Amino acid sequence: YDEEIFGPVVCIWKVKDAEEALKIANDTPFGLGASIYTKNVELAQKLARRIDSGMVYVNKQVSSSPELPFGGTKHSGYGRELSKAGILEFLNKKLVMIAK
Repeated sequence: YDEEIFGPVVCIWKVKDAEEALKIANDTPFGLGASIYTKNVELAQKLARRIDSGMVYVNKQVSSSPELPFGGTKHSGYGRELSKAGILEFLNKKLVMIAK
């Protein structure tokens, strides 16, 4: 919990409700990826928006694929790699405005 853990290891906590799970998920200095396992996909979508993590998977372990953006938040990194989002990290777009 206090260190960034990489598989094949999983941390599991038993909680009383979704709010406690959200508090535990966000109370860490890391935020690479999270997984929510539930039959209530609507609740999972709401919780996923509130988890401070670069990636949230519902009913699936965190994984990587070239067509999906990969990256974290907090001490787990800044920005994204892979996919269009990753390519955009290397661009320096320029604005040119011509006044009339």
